[in-house]
Amino acid sequence: MKRRTRILAGLAAVAVAAAGLAGCSSSGSASSDTIKIAYQKFGAFQQLDAQMQVVKKQYEKDNPGKKVELVPIQAQENDYYTKLALMNKAPATAPDVMYEDTFLVKADAEAGYLLPLDQYTAKWDEWDQFFDNAKQAGQGDDGKVYGIPMGTDTRALWYNKDIFAKAGLPVPWKPKTWDDVLSAAKTIKEQQPDVIPFNIYSGKPQGEASTMQGFEMLLYGADGSGNTLYKDKKWVTGSKQFQDSLQFIKDVYQGGLGPTPQRALDTNIGTTIAQTWLPKGKLAIDLDGSWQSGTWLKSGTAPWADWDKVMGQAPMPTQNGQAPGYNSMSGGWTLAVGKNSKNPQAAFDFITTFLNKEGSLKYDIENSQIAVRKDVAEDPSYDASNPTFKFFSGLVENTNFRPATSDYSQVSNAIQVAMESVMTGQQSPAQAAKAYDDAVVGVVGKENTVSG
Repeated sequence: MKRRTRILAGLAAVAVAAAGLAGCSSSGSASSDTIKIAYQKFGAFQQLDAQMQVVKKQYEKDNPGKKVELVPIQAQENDYYTKLALMNKAPATAPDVMYEDTFLVKADAEAGYLLPLDQYTAKWDEWDQFFDNAKQAGQGDDGKVYGIPMGTDTRALWYNKDIFAKAGLPVPWKPKTWDDVLSAAKTIKEQQPDVIPFNIYSGKPQGEASTMQGFEMLLYGADGSGNTLYKDKKWVTGSKQFQDSLQFIKDVYQGGLGPTPQRALDTNIGTTIAQTWLPKGKLAIDLDGSWQSGTWLKSGTAPWADWDKVMGQAPMPTQNGQAPGYNSMSGGWTLAVGKNSKNPQAAFDFITTFLNKEGSLKYDIENSQIAVRKDVAEDPSYDASNPTFKFFSGLVENTNFRPATSDYSQVSNAIQVAMESVMTGQQSPAQAAKAYDDAVVGVVGKENTVSG
């Protein structure tokens, strides 16, 4: 398997990103009595930082003489991955605990950034409360545990019921095909021209949100046998379903059904959608994650008292209504211990303080996460806290996951390039699909591809 390479645009980008890290921390932990925690803090996503502050105080209270240095990384998702990778390249800057996307666990374990945690989980009396599939999300290719899961998620269509009613569209809305989604968007465009009909993340600035919440929500629900990225340990090229998915992107953006490409390519669009467009009735339909309502809770960054009355949810249908009828994508995040930690036991103790039952319950409720602990999922306060939990949890039955391979990040980047070229009108879906195929072959080699 090829060693994983991060998304860096040459030495200049490395220098710029490294300089940005200097403001976070210029040296490693002062001693083994101080543990450094690196995590993302960006836009509307502030809940993790708030809980880190709480856990820091609790950990230091429970462990006299121990100190916690919080290192919030102010960056959009792809930039966060890059900055975290830069921190891990030197023992002096490597964190003791890091917020780690599940799809990167295998690659980062292979790269030597993460510490195996089996000897610690074996002694943790709460480890058996985690669902087995959640545990697997934190495993490396060697079967060892490298990350403790925080929660998981699914994706679907959020729609504004008031806008739908004004446009004469049915509520509840239950689209059966991609054409049903586009038809509703067209009706809204005709009836309410001041409203953005539909958002699907697309283009390089949105990073993995474009790939996973946008493109893969289409591709894995496309009609045919070539509707995956990765099959039998090979990358799929020449797929009609890939081109069909790009055609959907073209229909949205070149058809005037989405935000203008300029607005869609703004790195802050996710925050704008959650904090402004949806609460103020400026966007009718948003293909997005189960966590979206976390922004609108009392503990969120943009509380919205009536969100559960205004916003409806519908599964993203398959292309032509074929079984199983809808598609969702799931991911999730973990807390992992850095390979270079001077005190891995202290680092793991911080994780267990954060992800014990009380901490996991608080995090899952405030971030609208699907629970990965049995005792949290069964807690009455969990279900009662959010009226959408039942809907989004129900999508797990037919959800899909990204390929967790060391070269996925480069393939994902090629998808974002293809999406952006189509949404901006620079290439047709056929041209962009061909360019994607060529890029994938260049990354993984012809022998590691299979025709779709």
